[in-house]
Amino acid sequence: MRLCFLVEEQYRYDGMPLDVIGRLSAWGHQVDVLWPGRSLIPISEAIRAGSHDAWVLKTVSGGPGLTLLEAAAAVGLPTVNDVRAIRGVRDKALAAVLARAHGLPVPVTYAAARAEEFAAIPEAEYPLVVKPADGSSGRAVRFVESPNRLVEPGDGPVVPGERPGVSAGAAGGLLIAQPYVPNSGTDLKVYCVAGELYATERCSPLHPGHAVTERQVPLTPEVAGIAQEVGTVFGLDLYGVDILLGPDGPVVVDINDFPSFRQVPDAVARVSAAVLRLARRGNGPRLVPDPAASVAAATVPLTSIGGER
Repeated sequence: MRLCFLVEEQYRYDGMPLDVIGRLSAWGHQVDVLWPGRSLIPISEAIRAGSHDAWVLKTVSGGPGLTLLEAAAAVGLPTVNDVRAIRGVRDKALAAVLARAHGLPVPVTYAAARAEEFAAIPEAEYPLVVKPADGSSGRAVRFVESPNRLVEPGDGPVVPGERPGVSAGAAGGLLIAQPYVPNSGTDLKVYCVAGELYATERCSPLHPGHAVTERQVPLTPEVAGIAQEVGTVFGLDLYGVDILLGPDGPVVVDINDFPSFRQVPDAVARVSAAVLRLARRGNGPRLVPDPAASVAAATVPLTSIGGER
């Protein structure tokens, strides 16, 4: 197969997707790599019908790669993930509305262009978690204890008990705010690899000092069902879901397309095989996870996954 990966500068040395690119090449597939953040791209020649079996995106939110992926989809090329699905989760305001409309357990969400507008939220709903609607990798996620902390200066993540507040969204973009979900200081990152689900326990971004070793943990049927529904609602095949175990049950606090897949057993081989299956599927139906089977997905053998061309 012939594949094209769009990789932005932030992931230039990242094993995900560079190790996947290497594995696919080792399996005998042709893999072209475009670097939208640091190179000239002859789009008239590179993006044309029939040029590749699929295009794959690994970029930051708001990066130029998504536009190129949309161009590939516009001329009929399959994309991994579906480009409409990526748009749906890259905009966290849109994602919150879509998730809530489909019954997914997400916090009540507010949006504003300026942080001070969140002062109109009833004080009973504080503390808040405030973040850019186009954020990624935990960038500029803030804990705001009370309305008078909204416009205090400060850079970087803010954890409970610290004073700095939120000033404005990046480059004037939209901000979202959600009531803080009390939790143990850890969250679950549930990964989906084209139909297989895996869960990792890790330190919550709002509790960076919490001592916990990131590790794979069993998936409960409830959490597996939520992760499956996220893929169905948004049309994603390779994705991650951040879930907090709050006092009222699991809560979805973030969704990412093509995450790191840390702690997924044999992640490079599994993701590489998934890319091939998705490219071969083309623009057909999604590969739907089976929550019951995915609880034990780590035991699925990796036989013959690289042999198909």
